[in-house]
Amino acid sequence: MTDTRIAAFAAVFAALYAAHQVADHWIQTQYQADRKGQPGRAGRIACAAHVTTYIATAVLALLAMAHYTGLTLHLPATVAGLTVSALTHYFADRRTPLAKLARLTGCDRFYRLGTPRPGHDDNPSLGTGAYALDQSWHIGWLFITALVVIA
Repeated sequence: MTDTRIAAFAAVFAALYAAHQVADHWIQTQYQADRKGQPGRAGRIACAAHVTTYIATAVLALLAMAHYTGLTLHLPATVAGLTVSALTHYFADRRTPLAKLARLTGCDRFYRLGTPRPGHDDNPSLGTGAYALDQSWHIGWLFITALVVIA
């Protein structure tokens, strides 16, 4: 890999990571956050709405990065990468698939770490295992997305 491709990867990943943080924590509405993991049509729609704004944020970040750095993004590779990001983000944010994956990989105890007891709101924090696994899933896929975008 040339220095130019390494720099392109770093710039694309940084833009995607920044967009992820903004979209997942600032752009996502409370309505989407509360409902995206629910079963049925309402949950699917809320999750799709979140993923739509998530990808729009990523597009804006990539365009800004490309504008200010002079990096040329190739449309087919960028669309392919953002499709990977959208699909994997939707998968995780529907909650049940990621919980099942945690069980299959032996991470189910960690997934439940910090979860409030049923009927109690005794651990209102962002420090749950489910949140940590969700974020690490997204960031891992952002790495792959950046590789696809610079392909």
